[in-house]
Order: sequence, then C-alpha cells, then structure tokens
Amino acid sequence: MTLHSAKGLEFDVVFLPGWEEGLFPHQRALDESGMDGLEEERRLAYVGITRARRRIDISHASNRRIHNLWQNSAPSRFIDELPKDQIDMISEIGEYGEYGGLSDDGGGWATTTAGGPGWQRFQSRRNQPTTIEGTAVPAGGFDSFEPADRCFHQKFGMGTIETVDGDHLTIEFDNAGAKRVMAQFVAKP
Repeated sequence: MTLHSAKGLEFDVVFLPGWEEGLFPHQRALDESGMDGLEEERRLAYVGITRARRRIDISHASNRRIHNLWQNSAPSRFIDELPKDQIDMISEIGEYGEYGGLSDDGGGWATTTAGGPGWQRFQSRRNQPTTIEGTAVPAGGFDSFEPADRCFHQKFGMGTIETVDGDHLTIEFDNAGAKRVMAQFVAKP
C-alpha cells in the first residue's frame, strides 16, 4: 500500500521500510520541487507515522543494490526529526556508528513503538524510558587508518586504503574496485 492510499486508515501495526535519503524523501521530489517537495514528503511521513494504533516499525538499509551495484545509503532526515525519547534503536555491529543521527552511542535506527491516537502517541510516552539496543562505538573511537593499510568492509570485502581525508577513506577493494567510504564502515583485519 502506498502512503497516499493509506490516508484515513489505521492499523494496529505499521511497517515503513526504506527510510533512506534519496528514497524517502525521494531525490526527484527534492530536485524538481525543492523545499516544497521536501515539505510534501514530510507530510507523507506524518501520514505514515499516524496510521499506527499501537506499534510502528520504520527501517532503513545501510546498503542497497541498485542497477547491480552496491550503494551506501544514509538514514532519512525524517528519522532525526522524530522524538528521540520515543525510539528503540536496533543496529548490527558497526553498521552506522555515529552516522545514524539519532544516537550518540553508535546505534543505527530501526524501530519506534507508539500507543495512542495520531501524533499524540509519541508525545504521550515522553517520560517513559527508552531502550537502546546495539553496539556502541568504542571509547577510543574507530581504528585510525593510514594509506597502504589493509581493511575489511562488510559488502566490498578486503581492500587497501589509498587516501585518508578525515573520516572518509578511498579504498581499492580487491573485488569491487575503488570506493570512497566512511571510516566507521571498515575495520582492520
């Protein structure tokens, strides 16, 4: 079901997958209509969120295969706009690190639980504790990388670092060629 066709309906549980920049909000809406397009996408996000009576699960992927190529994806900006104290975040180890936007502890974002009519469901739970599941970034931060270091990426495999620019690395992967990735997505073997 599309978000447009969900207007006026309610369900006990709602799943909203694909909350990634470029997908939701859709890049075409931003390119063609600018801020007006962004606001329309934000209204659609509101429609989706308010369809849930009891629980809503919003998810995003860290990587997507588009036209037979793996592409990294960032969580939707709309996730950052949700009340942090109403969110249960679940992330696999090292998936987003601090990049997830909502978490200072390194968790990505996957699930929000709500209970009550409409947007007020989020507001009514403000004083309840939030459970955050996942793995925190170590106190020392991510590994420090130097050119010529070998590293491992979950999707691209083993590679050799060519350049280091802050937390961005240019890596020549053994099987995937040259890619520019954030340091938090790779580890020393």
